[in-house]
Amino acid sequence: MVEEVVGVVAAVGAGALVYLASAARVVKQYERGLVFRLGRLHGDVRLPGFNLIVPGVERLRKVNMQIVTMPVPAQEGITRDNVTVRVDAVVYFKVVDPAAAIVNVEDYRFAVSQMAQTSLRSIIGKSELDDLLSNREKLNQGLELMIDSPAVEWGVTIDRVEIKDVSLPDTMKRSMARQAEADRERRARLINADAEYQASKKLAQAARQMADTPSALQLRLLQTVMAVAAEKNSTLVLPIPVELLRFLERGGQPPAEGSGQAESPGRVEASGHAGSTERAEIGERAADLTEQAGAAMEQLRRAVEQ
Repeated sequence: MVEEVVGVVAAVGAGALVYLASAARVVKQYERGLVFRLGRLHGDVRLPGFNLIVPGVERLRKVNMQIVTMPVPAQEGITRDNVTVRVDAVVYFKVVDPAAAIVNVEDYRFAVSQMAQTSLRSIIGKSELDDLLSNREKLNQGLELMIDSPAVEWGVTIDRVEIKDVSLPDTMKRSMARQAEADRERRARLINADAEYQASKKLAQAARQMADTPSALQLRLLQTVMAVAAEKNSTLVLPIPVELLRFLERGGQPPAEGSGQAESPGRVEASGHAGSTERAEIGERAADLTEQAGAAMEQLRRAVEQ
């Protein structure tokens, strides 16, 4: 009798252990559980920890509540300014209502992926190329709003959407490179022109200062000659004063011929007197220029010897 009771107790205990093992479920911290009894959603959402269900009658479905990172395949489209581009993005979302995510949509991951691709193509068609390249924050917000609107009914919230890369055709890349190069060249020319303008103003001031003191121009000439001679070159460039060239040019011109009509003796005498006076002035200027040139050559010789 006692043995029969012990056997029954052991059988009952074994059956209870088997039932407990088949009925026990563990829900992790980042998960939530949904219990379906005979195909119908039963009770509240099961929290993380140890949970029991009725084997054969109830079924526990676990839903991940973590943020999911889903890459959006590259989508090719034509922008509003008729440029063909390929754009890829990434979507961050998470489940906030496990019951809606399981009951309202067959596969919420696939649904979010398809909605993201469709929204990305729509954003490409509504935007211009400059917006895709420089104004991505605004496009990301618009893309997030387009995906999040239908996802609310699926128990999913979009945490963030980011456009990763924008691929352009090779011809467009070359055109943009030429445009950037032309813009940089334009800025360089403007800077150079401004520098030339400022330098010309300084040179004009220097010229006016040298005009007040003629010897300053001669000193500047000698400084230039010394700077050239200091390089120990085989060729020495010697600047010639412009006044000397003008004097030689005037001295080499023949006297003006008469018009064929006889002149009165008084006019001839006056003309001869004026010519002699002009020749005297030219001679004096030539002597002064010759003396200055000799002094410059002497200083040059001394500079070269040093």
